[in-house]
Amino acid sequence: MMKLEQATIKDIAKELNISVSTVSRALKDYHGINAETKRKVKEVAEKLNYRPNAIALSLRKSRSFTIGVIIPEVVHFFFSSVISGIEEVAYARGYNVILAQTNEKLAREMSSINTMLSNQIDGIMISFSKETTDFEHFSKLLAQNYPIVFFDRTPDLSGAINVMIDDYQGAYNATSHLIQQGYERIVHLAGPRNLKICLERERGYREAMLAYQIPVVEEFIVECFEGTAEESKMLTKTLLSKSQLRPDAIFANNDTVAIGAMMAGKEAGLRIPEDLGIIGFSDWQLCTMVDPTLSSVSQPGFDIGAKSTELLLDLIEKKVMAEQITSPMILPTELALRNSSNRLKGKN
Repeated sequence: MMKLEQATIKDIAKELNISVSTVSRALKDYHGINAETKRKVKEVAEKLNYRPNAIALSLRKSRSFTIGVIIPEVVHFFFSSVISGIEEVAYARGYNVILAQTNEKLAREMSSINTMLSNQIDGIMISFSKETTDFEHFSKLLAQNYPIVFFDRTPDLSGAINVMIDDYQGAYNATSHLIQQGYERIVHLAGPRNLKICLERERGYREAMLAYQIPVVEEFIVECFEGTAEESKMLTKTLLSKSQLRPDAIFANNDTVAIGAMMAGKEAGLRIPEDLGIIGFSDWQLCTMVDPTLSSVSQPGFDIGAKSTELLLDLIEKKVMAEQITSPMILPTELALRNSSNRLKGKN
């Protein structure tokens, strides 16, 4: 795995049997160091994959009035809403925003962090990638009191400042709505299990089923790791092919997954919502563009961005200390109900 730091100046000094101060001055091209020593130091530095300690450099310098934002995907409607909230608050308080997307890749996440630190970014906001299961690179930032705020996808780390959606309650409300519409054999197309938000959505689904005394069928909880329409369409086709225990509703981890399920239902000749109810999560703009229109759990993306930025800037400006923030900030969701799940609409 990539590390925030590779070799140190001490490693180079040990290799060449010279002092740390000589290595430091050679790397900075000081006039007092002869050309041959500089050449050897730089050669060993390259061989050992040495890079300056970006965190230390960033902390040492004065403020740049620039913050970094790292997200999985810009095209995701939720994240584009978050960015709008971030920019509104940042610009109002005199800060510029630099944006990077990881495309759900851990290596890109780590290189983006290193690049931002090397460029003297005052603080970072991040929603980490699907590949991120080891949080060592975040722990290093936190240990050095670097200003960082996690949003939406948040790590379970001591000292982490997290801003998130109430995924549990959103999922509970979505599943309860399907049950109130008369659906009983409800599938949950879940997200990646390493993401806390996905586990919370699954928990909300399970507890809503139990609250209405409907048994949870484990086969009806299916992980959609990629979260694409193609993946969910294939998985839903398989579920619908089971004649003895065929689902009559689907609660999807996101709207793209819900639309894939809708496509599979239509191909199977099922009427939506009469034969198959569907509800997603996020409330993308496309929910109103499909036929039938898609019910979804609406997330306050703009508010998440705005609140996260306010917190980060307060940390940077030392208006609040990290140790004062002891619990996550949790924002509520709303149900956006449309035709894909309103089976009882107009009925007594």
